[in-house]
Amino acid sequence: MKKINLSYWGKLVLLIIAGFAGGALATVIINQANPSTTNQAVTTSKVSYKNKTNTTEAVKTVQNAVVSVINYQESSSNLSDFYSQMFGGNNSQSQSSDDELSVNSEGSGVIYKKDGKYAYLVTNNHVISGAKRIEIQLADGTKVVGELVGADTYSDLAVVKISSDKVTSVAEFADSSKLSVGETAIAIGSPLGTEYANSVTEGIVSSLSRTVTMTNDSGETISTNAIQTDAAINPGNSGGPLINIEGQIIGINSSKISSTSTSASGTSSGDSVEGMGFAIPSNDVVKIINQLEKNGQVERPALGISMANLSELSTNAISQLNIPPSVTSGIIVASTYSNMPAEGKLKKYDVITEIDGKEVSSTSDLQSILYGHSVGDSIKVTFYRGTDKKTVTIELTKTTQDLPSSNN
Repeated sequence: MKKINLSYWGKLVLLIIAGFAGGALATVIINQANPSTTNQAVTTSKVSYKNKTNTTEAVKTVQNAVVSVINYQESSSNLSDFYSQMFGGNNSQSQSSDDELSVNSEGSGVIYKKDGKYAYLVTNNHVISGAKRIEIQLADGTKVVGELVGADTYSDLAVVKISSDKVTSVAEFADSSKLSVGETAIAIGSPLGTEYANSVTEGIVSSLSRTVTMTNDSGETISTNAIQTDAAINPGNSGGPLINIEGQIIGINSSKISSTSTSASGTSSGDSVEGMGFAIPSNDVVKIINQLEKNGQVERPALGISMANLSELSTNAISQLNIPPSVTSGIIVASTYSNMPAEGKLKKYDVITEIDGKEVSSTSDLQSILYGHSVGDSIKVTFYRGTDKKTVTIELTKTTQDLPSSNN
């Protein structure tokens, strides 16, 4: 019988066992290095950091002074029947008139002063126009009743005062004359209402001294000086602040262009427009709110004329004015009022083309230039009387309150 070499087979068995053991060990190591997602929950990073930028610091500076402004008006539905059903008989008459008010619109505002028991905020006139009750929602969600101090239709600004006991922060106005195109502009407010209060959008100052023409609540066509920005401004942002990188107010957000009408530039009716918002410059705002606080209204100078746009006349009517053919735009003096600055200086059928060297093409141009002055200032009016071009200095000694009508 042949003898079996046990040492050979023993070595073979040991080699096989070592191979299995190595494979098992490798599997354990691989599983530990790559744990199965089914056996271990996903977690967030343990790394902590402070994500602070100039923008976050600017917002932090002013955000507690930004508020939502809620305009309550009489409800369109008749609630008297409801109260009669709920309370019976004449008990509905005992309900507060506030019960029949409902939210008409919502906007934004910013608190700029805390003085004793009152704090003062600025918003847009169109935000509070027609309000029977004004409520202010503070940054922390607290609601307080606001009292209208004064409003100005032409500038679209209004001042509201509230109790100061819950006000923790006020905003500061920057000098808007020092703004540069391209610098950071941040809008804070309540787009679409209080549900989105304290929303922040960022852009740049797109342009300065834009003339924005619109129709105010009185149906008047007005032209205002504005800052243009591409920071997103939506309904509800009206009245809120546009701030610089230091957290200072550079303007009060007022309007935006969302679509265009046909123009020579090739745009067509209804073209969608993005990134064209406008804010009232802070220097203009300060001038207006100081007057609203003091008088409840803004005192503006008046010429004392009734007028019409030259461009609105027929060619036959223009020919009777006997003005040079080169004069195609301006303001026609229809009449002058007694005891007003224009009396004795201007006459019927004069065509005003410039004030203080600035071109006047429409009544809104005249308003814009005139309302940029104060009572007591003097202006130089350039006009045509027939073919004669004349310039006269007129002292603005009267206000719009002295006018017999809404004319200038």
